[in-house]
Amino acid sequence: MMRIDLHSHSSVSDGTEPPEKVVGRAVAAGLDVLALTDHDTVAGLSAAAAHVPPGFTLVPGMELSCAYRGASVHLLAYLFDADHPELTEELRRIRRDRTDRAETMVRLLRAAGVEVTWQRVREIAHGLEPGTGVGRAAPGDVVVGRPHIARAIVEAGAAEDVQDAFDRWIGSGGPAYAARYALDPVRAVRLVRAAGGVCVLAHPARGEGALTGAVPEEVVAEMARAGLGGIEADHPAHDEAEAEHWRAVAGRLGLVVTGSSDDHGELTGHRLGARTTDPAAYEELVAPATGAAPIIGPRG
Repeated sequence: MMRIDLHSHSSVSDGTEPPEKVVGRAVAAGLDVLALTDHDTVAGLSAAAAHVPPGFTLVPGMELSCAYRGASVHLLAYLFDADHPELTEELRRIRRDRTDRAETMVRLLRAAGVEVTWQRVREIAHGLEPGTGVGRAAPGDVVVGRPHIARAIVEAGAAEDVQDAFDRWIGSGGPAYAARYALDPVRAVRLVRAAGGVCVLAHPARGEGALTGAVPEEVVAEMARAGLGGIEADHPAHDEAEAEHWRAVAGRLGLVVTGSSDDHGELTGHRLGARTTDPAAYEELVAPATGAAPIIGPRG
């Protein structure tokens, strides 16, 4: 059976490996279809597309930052027109605010005595060794995110690992946390659909066996009315009760169920293919897309 993973990240956002290596690992993991979904950007798509082997399909996508009443909501967008004016402008605004937020968090960390520098955070984001410029530089418009800051915190000795850096310093409510601009999720769905794309609600529950932190179902229903295509029920952070709950929500709303690894390379333990999407669900999801097409490897 065709194996499909619709959620992965490269070093263009907060993954640890360049886009072409993500494609190579997907092939090695036995996947037939992979969506590259870096945060708020498609900057890694051309590098990934140049390394698609025969018989493999790359789905252009991104993970779009949204928020509802201050809580993060993530939307996976696929096969949209990357030059759609309104969507493009929103993405520019989101990326600018991500950078401003990251600089603010570095200032807060330094004020708290954590010896993290903005230069080192940018080096980490671009895959460079400290102070040398040596390494594989990511594209100039790489999205700087909290995982890059977390890795700098670990390097500075102020946390044991990335998760500890989030828990101790930069997670929501932490002493160096700063909020940022994000789209209303219903508007985000409408933007993606206007750009000819299709979209899926990503990991709607990411708690430890509880649904209390989940995206409210009434919001999901409104997103469905706006054109949401599916729900990522099968995600490594969902336990079976959460996955079953969101499968049922998808069924009630007439949405497809997707499964994805949300792989970030070393940060998540190289888990491409850990969750997959049924081929029939994939075909149903992408059928309405008119903005872009999947990138299919050349025939041998």
